[in-house]
Amino acid sequence: MHTNMKSYLMSLAFSATSLMCFAQANISPAKKQSKTIAITGATVHVGNGTVIENGTILFGNGKIISVTANGQVPQDDVTRIVATGKHIYPGFIAATTNLGLAETESIKATLDFEEIGDFNSHIRSIVAYNTDSKVPATLRSNGILMAQPTPQGGTVSGSSSVVQLDAWNWEDAAIRKDDAMHMTWPVTPRFRGGFGGFVRPQMSPELLAERTQAAIAQLTSFFAEAKAYSEMEKPEVINTRFAAMKRVFSGDEKLFIAADSQKDIVAAVNFAKKFGITPVITGADEAYLVIDFLKENNISLVVKQPHALPNNNDDDVNMPYKNAAVLANAGLNVVLSIDGYWQQRNLPFMAGTVTAWGLDKEKALSTITLNAAKVMGVDKTTGSIETGKDATFFISAGDALDMRTNKVEQAFIQGRDINLDNLHKQLDKKFSDKYAGEKK
Repeated sequence: MHTNMKSYLMSLAFSATSLMCFAQANISPAKKQSKTIAITGATVHVGNGTVIENGTILFGNGKIISVTANGQVPQDDVTRIVATGKHIYPGFIAATTNLGLAETESIKATLDFEEIGDFNSHIRSIVAYNTDSKVPATLRSNGILMAQPTPQGGTVSGSSSVVQLDAWNWEDAAIRKDDAMHMTWPVTPRFRGGFGGFVRPQMSPELLAERTQAAIAQLTSFFAEAKAYSEMEKPEVINTRFAAMKRVFSGDEKLFIAADSQKDIVAAVNFAKKFGITPVITGADEAYLVIDFLKENNISLVVKQPHALPNNNDDDVNMPYKNAAVLANAGLNVVLSIDGYWQQRNLPFMAGTVTAWGLDKEKALSTITLNAAKVMGVDKTTGSIETGKDATFFISAGDALDMRTNKVEQAFIQGRDINLDNLHKQLDKKFSDKYAGEKK
């Protein structure tokens, strides 16, 4: 009976995997740009706060040649796209996501975003990034053309990379490999009850605090040893975990620290400073309480989506909606993110929500374009529509931050005119055709 049950479960898992494979939208990456293209007549949202009315974008060989208002277009051998009345935006960037690292959540073999252990600095998400995932194509249709696949779990989770979302394999996809090391600041579990609240841990607050301090001491020891290791010319014993930290100490790789409460944010920043590192804080729920401290230390923030509840019972219920605006209006570099991969396609609409709670629309756009490119170290090549940068942008019929008017009609990644078909569109057409045929 046990054997039969095991066989039955295995067959179910196989069937589910097969179903996912057969349901996969079969979309090939676009070919390299071959001709120079000029797009005219559109409203160009540059991504740095500037808007160009009746703009002209000229691009060739994957790079932007010029961006002008009422620009002249060369007459010879240029493909023209007339976009009068439409809007052009830089490709949106999905920050700190497990996109491409998870496919079927019920099958462990498809979950590549978390490893066993507390200190996994040697883990590189890029080598596990799945370009055959069916999810990125659904994101491209809403203007999300780049992402930062990020490892999770443990205290030090490993390195993320920046990818473009139209590639044959991870080598093709990579815009910048190992852009940031990710870690989570050790926190004492909260004692909060109520509907949807935290479960009270089965130990005293004193013991919990003691364990948290022990975790911080262990983290400090790991960083100290890794720094000493990085300063050795030829270590006698190879330690891959310590070796992976060398780029963090040299400044070639950013350090992203997940911390939410004001106390933990301050502690995380001060911890990094001891090792000569200026970190990026992710989560940052209570960052609005320590704005001056963050500005003094030149800290960038990757804040959570606004569609959420506050962490504490006595918090302003609307604080998650206002958080990004409060921080950005104070002069901090703010990036907007959504956890996981399952709702990344809603990223532009989260930025749209932020505009309803106090942030200028072009500044809100920057939270998912140029600001994100800056914290990932790719702002010299992408994140805005400027001369010399990658031709990664899209044409929308309307406001791309509004779900009612976000209608992506054409998109380019490094100059390549990408296919905007996806599984969602295919299923919509399939069943629309089915029921349209049944109407009398």
